[in-house]
Amino acid sequence: MTITLIADVLVASLLVATIITCFVLTKRIERLKADEAGMRQTVGALIAATDTAERAIAGLKLTLGDCDRTLAERLQTAERYAADLAAQIEAGQVVMDRIGQIVSAATMVAPKSAGDTGVAQAAAAEATPMARLTTAAQSAAAIRARAARRLEGQAA
Repeated sequence: MTITLIADVLVASLLVATIITCFVLTKRIERLKADEAGMRQTVGALIAATDTAERAIAGLKLTLGDCDRTLAERLQTAERYAADLAAQIEAGQVVMDRIGQIVSAATMVAPKSAGDTGVAQAAAAEATPMARLTTAAQSAAAIRARAARRLEGQAA
């Protein structure tokens, strides 16, 4: 009888250990299920964020294409303006060279001598056209300098 009593106590203690183990395992399974629900929510939020990011990337690609086209158009316009400006500067340089040749030719012409009393009158008569040519040359040089400054300002 003692053997059966010992066997019954041993079986009872094993049953208690089994019940406790089952209780602990049940709690762990509940926690895993709760974690699974949290993971499902996290995965859902991640999928939504991915969709939003894909739409944003598509929008950015469209915007980038528009910016690229706009920039290309503006660069073409700027190149046309630069070519026109270069042509105008070249034409202005030709005009300045001609004015310089005229001024050089005018300064090489010496006033005619017309005697002692007529020298003052001839010098006065020649001074007026010379003064005009000198003034014209100075004005042309000032215009050229302003055009060069504008060109440097636009190039910067």
